[in-house]
Amino acid sequence: MSARRTLLHLAAKAGMLLGAIFVVTVLLVAMPGHHAPSVQGPNAQAPAQESATPKSPSMPGMDMGDEKSSEKAAVQDMTPGHSDGHRHHMFMTSMRTQTPADLERANEIVTQLRSGIEKYKDYHAALDDSFKIFLPNLPQPEYHFTSYRNGFLESLTFDPARPTSLLYKKTATGYELVGAMYTMPKRASDDQLNARVPLSVAMWHLHTNLCMPPRDQLRSADWTKFGLHGSIISEDACSEAGGKFHPIIFGWMVHLYPYEQGLDNIFAMHHHMD
Repeated sequence: MSARRTLLHLAAKAGMLLGAIFVVTVLLVAMPGHHAPSVQGPNAQAPAQESATPKSPSMPGMDMGDEKSSEKAAVQDMTPGHSDGHRHHMFMTSMRTQTPADLERANEIVTQLRSGIEKYKDYHAALDDSFKIFLPNLPQPEYHFTSYRNGFLESLTFDPARPTSLLYKKTATGYELVGAMYTMPKRASDDQLNARVPLSVAMWHLHTNLCMPPRDQLRSADWTKFGLHGSIISEDACSEAGGKFHPIIFGWMVHLYPYEQGLDNIFAMHHHMD
């Protein structure tokens, strides 16, 4: 192939890629739903309660606010906890009244998820399928292997067998698959979340009220004030501390642990605050 034809071929590919990105962007903007709830203070925690998870450069399907420093600090604080401070940094959907149809749907999701991720019990298969480990060098109770392609697709359509992230625990020999995570854009409504994973069975969550210290103070910052366990939960307080405030980071998330027994354990995220 001549140099001219090679350049034309590469230009055509680049054009197709840019076009695809444009289409996805338009679809995301046009996606029906309303804005995520305003959650800057303790009084804004109406259906809120608890807890957790993540991505690399930024999680697809998740609206990240700051740079890598924000991600790292956020993930360090994303372990489910029991502190009151943590509750101010989480927004949870309210549990709905359970119906037989909800239980049937939840069991179908679990069955399809188990089938879809079976091959990823070998974590090498996940890496081969372009799942990326989020902050692999940062010690975490669970590591998120994220497919950015799946994240974009999750914004548009739902396939229970195609989670945005796989959840692994680190072992002496590698990683053990323990669960998965679905995502939706933060503007998704409760009804849209419920249509995917019933709100009578699981609680979707948002990470909220993140105040990051100035970048040149990251190493010396007082993390009892900053971060997702910090005492700062409002934009005014964050400004006074010289930080940068993010009302919401990432987007809606829900964790599933399909190898547990019983739906209460499979959709166990909402039990952490008991």
